[in-house]
Amino acid sequence: MQNLPTFVFVHGAFANSFSFAPLQAELALLGQRSLAVDLPGHGFEATFPVAYQAPQDPEVLATEPGSISRVTLADNVARVIEVLERAKRNGPTVLVGHSRGGVTITAVGNARPDLVDRIVYVSAWCPVELTVGDYYAEPEMADVDPAALAAALLGNPADLGLLRTNFRTADPATLAAFKEAFGADLTDEEFRALLNTFQPDENLDVGTPADRARAATWGRIPRTYVRLASDTSVPPAIQDRMIREADALTPDNPFEVRTLEGSHLRWLVHPRPAAELLAELAR
Repeated sequence: MQNLPTFVFVHGAFANSFSFAPLQAELALLGQRSLAVDLPGHGFEATFPVAYQAPQDPEVLATEPGSISRVTLADNVARVIEVLERAKRNGPTVLVGHSRGGVTITAVGNARPDLVDRIVYVSAWCPVELTVGDYYAEPEMADVDPAALAAALLGNPADLGLLRTNFRTADPATLAAFKEAFGADLTDEEFRALLNTFQPDENLDVGTPADRARAATWGRIPRTYVRLASDTSVPPAIQDRMIREADALTPDNPFEVRTLEGSHLRWLVHPRPAAELLAELAR
């Protein structure tokens, strides 16, 4: 058992460990062990205001405090390091981040490369030359329109100290925008089921230039980038740019690049190809 790696999954924005349950089931059937981390303020630590229930009260929801307002990237990193320290006692670890989770695993790799035997990004942010916010202004993100989802935002992030999104909206246009951005290749039923695992609040801290990938620490870890070929949230063009930048940072330790077909969220709903790919990495 000592040589069997433990996959440690880190979720993206508004998500939680529940997102990985189908993938973990497939991995278990392939003889692989894994765990999924809830970052601080996520999962059963999340705030679900009464005003978010039905019938909703948007005015109250726009001002209701949320505990995640106090969470920082450093808190996320500390949570993952604590999990890795425990998992490492059992053998190698493979740290896997999705979407915004890539910011956290990059910072973890900067801080504690000794705890990670392989780091895997699945259409995840890997900030190298820019911060995540600055990448949004680059040509590779030109087709991504954050304003398309603005109708679901509630309250003023500066006042709340967090991002709050109404994933329980019944507005057809907003639901269509969500689906186009995250899961255009899912059925409506699949997409709504996944959307109902999301939580309304996310913290604001996505790091500073100090949290970008560092060659001396993060750059020592063997790494894989799993491209999602039809992702319209983190498009292939920006995925490929981050791969190029990382490889230029540490040319002696380039990304191993794999590709899965599908949207930003399809691999979580139909996880067998992803599980087989990860199991192959473990071998």
